[in-house]
Amino acid sequence: MTQRSQVYACARCGSAVVMMRGGEGAVACCGQPMTLVKDAEAIDAPDAVELLVAPTMEHNLDLPVKTVMEYMQKRMANRTTYFGVTAIKNPLDFWVYREIIFEVKPDVVVEVGNAYGGGALALAHILDNMGRGRLIGLDFQHDTAPAFIKDHPRITFIDGDARESLPKVEELIEDGETVLVIEDSSHGYDNTLKVLRAYGPLVSVGSYLIVEDSNCRHGIDVGPSPGPYEAIETFVSETNAFEIDRTRESFFITWNPKGYLRRVR
Repeated sequence: MTQRSQVYACARCGSAVVMMRGGEGAVACCGQPMTLVKDAEAIDAPDAVELLVAPTMEHNLDLPVKTVMEYMQKRMANRTTYFGVTAIKNPLDFWVYREIIFEVKPDVVVEVGNAYGGGALALAHILDNMGRGRLIGLDFQHDTAPAFIKDHPRITFIDGDARESLPKVEELIEDGETVLVIEDSSHGYDNTLKVLRAYGPLVSVGSYLIVEDSNCRHGIDVGPSPGPYEAIETFVSETNAFEIDRTRESFFITWNPKGYLRRVR
């Protein structure tokens, strides 16, 4: 008997079937039984990345968006790299970052939360290609970032709590410079809201405060609740300086729903 919330795959054609309701009998495709690759418990198992081998796209055009996002989350969290360095970024959103950076042409990009440094390096390379700008990265420590990232001439890392480090960041920004901020620190509601309140004033009019991973519990079943999504809603209710720009969610699938905040005044 099949159970709800199971995913079966065909070894021959790569098709996947998501069981939305339980039923009697076996699941078959191409004249043979399909293989169970995910159930409700396995999704959170340590080896889930091995279980969730992405099926072939053309055979699975009817997969629910939620299931697609589960595949993407496991891929990003476990195997996504930039120049060989772990970079836990949704590539669709990161393409939007490229567009925003080209349009805004920031003098300074502030990234709150750098982890291994892959995302910071990718942002620095965008600035390299534009021939302008620098990146300030904040995290409790940068021991896991390779030396070649720390040595990049456009990157300055600051160790410590982001809110406590705000005066150091302000010292590195000159009057009149255009600033863009990306918030990707711990995703608890209280911390996210405090970071938005602290770093929002740095953002230039016409530029963006981007809040990552607001799809926690609003697209994927991981992360805190309440989390970034709810912190965004609280933040924009407190100020008229920012508006949520949902036109930036133009690939439909995003890890930052409501997370593109444009400063308007």
